[in-house]
Amino acid sequence: MHFDLTDLRLFLHILDTGNITAGAVRSHLSLAAASARIRAMEASLGTDFLERGRRGVKPTPAGNALARHARVILQQAERMQQDLADYAEGVKGQVRLLCNTTAITEYLPELLADFLRSHANLDIDLQELPSARITHALREGAADLGIVSDAVDTSGLQTQPFRDDPLVLILPLDHPLSDAVAVNFSAALQHDFVGLSADSALAIYLEEQALHSGARMQVRIRAEGFDGVMRMVGRGAGLAIVPLAAVERAAPATFKSVALNEPWARRTLMMCARDFSALPPYAQALLHALTDPRVSEQIDVDPRQLNGDRAL
Repeated sequence: MHFDLTDLRLFLHILDTGNITAGAVRSHLSLAAASARIRAMEASLGTDFLERGRRGVKPTPAGNALARHARVILQQAERMQQDLADYAEGVKGQVRLLCNTTAITEYLPELLADFLRSHANLDIDLQELPSARITHALREGAADLGIVSDAVDTSGLQTQPFRDDPLVLILPLDHPLSDAVAVNFSAALQHDFVGLSADSALAIYLEEQALHSGARMQVRIRAEGFDGVMRMVGRGAGLAIVPLAAVERAAPATFKSVALNEPWARRTLMMCARDFSALPPYAQALLHALTDPRVSEQIDVDPRQLNGDRAL
C-alpha cells in the first residue's frame, strides 16, 4: 500500500464535493490524473473506496475508514508544518468555510473581502454545500466553520445566529397567483419554475421540500444566480423561490414577491462549528468578523499560530 498526501487530499476533496470531477478541480488535477490515482489506491488494497452512481459518488465502508485516517494524517502533517514554520517567514493560514447558497451569494462577499483586506496572512477556502452536508463535514472535522439553515439538525455542534433569511415566492406581475398575500408551496408547484443550477445548495433544498409534499418542481430552465432567475421571472418564464435579501437588492421590480406559507421558508442562517472556543486563532478571527464586522480589524493573529490545526 502506497498513498501519498496528494492521494489523501484528493480522496477527501472527492468526498466533500460528491464528485470526482469537482474533487479533481479542488486538488488542481486533471480528471484523468485524479481517476488514475483513485484506481491505483483501490487496486493497492483490492477494494473499492467509492460507490459510483449517476448523481455522483459516495464512500463505501472501506472509504469511510480511509477518510477517517486521511483526516488524522493530514492534520498531523499540518502540525509538523507549524513546528517547522516557526523557523521560516511568510507563513499563511487558511480557514475552511462551508456555506449554503444564500450566505455565499447575498451576505458574505463584502464581509469576506473586508476580512481578507485586513488580514494579509490569511486565506479562505470557501465552498457552497447543502446545509445537511455542511453539518456532516463539521462533525467529521473537515472544516472550521459553517453557515447553515436552522432547518437542519445541528446536534453535536455549537451554533449562533448569523442572519434572518426568509425565502419568498416571486412571479410575473400578470401571473394568476400575483394577487395573493401568501402562497402554499403545494399551490405554487402546480406552475412552472425557473430554478438555480441543479447542484446549488438551495436548488437541492427546494427539490427535497417538493418531494416531501408529494410532488416535483417543474423547472423549465435553470440560471446560475439569483439575478438571472429574477430577470427570467420578470420576463414571464415562470415562478421562482429566492431569499428576500436577493429581492431587496434587485433593481426596480418587474415581478411580484409574496410570502411562502411554509415553516421551512421562515428560516434563520446559523454559524456553526464543533467548538467555537477550540477554533485556531485565524478561524476565531473570521468568526468574530462575521458575527460582528466591527471587530474584524481588532484581532491580531500570530503568524506562527496559523497552520497548526487547519482543517483540510
